[in-house]
Amino acid sequence: MLRSATRIGAVGRNTKRAHVLLRRAASTSAPQETDVVIVGGGPAGLALASALSFSTLARSALKVVLVEAGDLSKVVGWVPPPGTYSNRVSSITNASRSFLQEIGAWNYVEDSRTCPIDEMQIWDGVSDARITFSAHDDHAIAFSSPGAPSQMSRMTENLNLQRALLRHLHDISAVEIADKVKVQSIQREEREGGGWPLVHLSDGRVFRARLLVGADGFNSPVRAYAGIQSYGWAYDTTAVVATLFHHPRTPFQVPNTVAYQRFLPTGPIAFLPLSPTASSLVWSTKPHLAKALLASDPAVLASMINVAFRLPEVSLRYLHNVILDAASSGTPITVEKLQQEIAWRESSHSIDSRSAYSIAADPTGVPPADADLLPPLVTSIQPGSAASFPLRFNHADEYIGDGPGARTVLVGDAAHTIHPLAGQGLNMGLGDVEALSQCIHQALRTGSDIGSRTALLPYARARYFENHKIMAACDKLHKLYSVTAEPVVWARSVGVEVLNELDSVKAAMMIAAGSRPSRARPSGAQVGANIAATGLESLARGVSGVRTLTEGVANLVGAGVQRLLQTLSDSQRR
Repeated sequence: MLRSATRIGAVGRNTKRAHVLLRRAASTSAPQETDVVIVGGGPAGLALASALSFSTLARSALKVVLVEAGDLSKVVGWVPPPGTYSNRVSSITNASRSFLQEIGAWNYVEDSRTCPIDEMQIWDGVSDARITFSAHDDHAIAFSSPGAPSQMSRMTENLNLQRALLRHLHDISAVEIADKVKVQSIQREEREGGGWPLVHLSDGRVFRARLLVGADGFNSPVRAYAGIQSYGWAYDTTAVVATLFHHPRTPFQVPNTVAYQRFLPTGPIAFLPLSPTASSLVWSTKPHLAKALLASDPAVLASMINVAFRLPEVSLRYLHNVILDAASSGTPITVEKLQQEIAWRESSHSIDSRSAYSIAADPTGVPPADADLLPPLVTSIQPGSAASFPLRFNHADEYIGDGPGARTVLVGDAAHTIHPLAGQGLNMGLGDVEALSQCIHQALRTGSDIGSRTALLPYARARYFENHKIMAACDKLHKLYSVTAEPVVWARSVGVEVLNELDSVKAAMMIAAGSRPSRARPSGAQVGANIAATGLESLARGVSGVRTLTEGVANLVGAGVQRLLQTLSDSQRR
């Protein structure tokens, strides 16, 4: 019996050794010739594969392979329980949606799991200075093209978009998908005149790529192979995400299609609509507070979310300390104790219990006059949806590899990582994909080498500065609103209140943020949007002194607005 067991063990070891030898033999076999290898099966990588497979020219001329370490069959088969939502969501701008429609992928998105955003309300957590962006403003309507969507953007879960892209690829059957395999190494082919990248996979396959695309996230192996450096920093901030449930809006209120964001000194908190009774939370705050909030009872977290949009900053700061002290003592605060603290704080600020600013307000009756200024009161949090992740800023020095790293290009998070306060991360990645697919198509039409630096340069020129502008503006806004010094608070509040009265500038800013499909944007309006973005960035840059801030406001109101209106007027004449 012992001899039999020994023989079985030896057979098992021999079988494992044979598998290893076979894998090694496969890895040393001739590489498979491919035109485009996309590493990364997230939204950016899948969107690029869809764009290349949808085009008849690219489909007939290119062999495309997509490599993903995860199991994509789980994404294809994703069927969440009714009434539940994933906690990772994105606001898809009209420009991004137009691109997805053009490549045929948006038809596969489950529309019932999307929600329009018709309006955004953003305010200062210290001064309450507020700015409102609405798709129904007269200037926004005047600058929109016929047939353009009537909303600013559309919320959906990232998994809903990924599933749609995969189903689109499955129906076209023009892209080879290699999932559940990792990139073990990327080497440069030794060949006179410069070789191609050789992508070695964990299953032994090797792909020889005319063009290697890195859509593989922040820790990008493709970026490392290309030798592209990046710069950035980790924010002292953690994002808390969750799916929130609440009562539906009454017939006397606007529907749940308004996004709310309050800039607190600890970071912005955003309330994003998903359905009439569900919304998504993205709360950027200090890491120790995020940890304490997630360790608390879900009812405590729900109450803290409600007061984060309602109580004055001084009381909110006190409640944060209460949560932290309870967590450090090992006895988290009870919801009853927290409710007592909140009630006392509301009373001390003379907040009427019938006001929308009170968490005791009745959400089902006739709403108070200020009800539309605040998100619905959270009644519960979807079990298992509360989570957190650290935030950082990172931008690659360039998007195209050169020298030993030639024939490589970066898109999405492999090229840039941004603070989520403006909800532009995914849209920036889709903008990269659209520009890169246009470059590849142009190279095919002219008979050029799709992996050459000459063919890829238009992509880098189109995207690098555009992405940098958005990233820099978001970074400066994050830092600006972290300051509580009275002169700075006063100056930024004046700037926001002035900007809120300039409807033309707000319309231009919405266009710049993607509220209009890119092909529908006239050059004059784009110039106007750049002026508005530059004015806002100039305002944010002045966090070090009041003088700079007030000069930025004056410049925005003066020469910047005049140039904007003149440019838009000239555009309409043309």
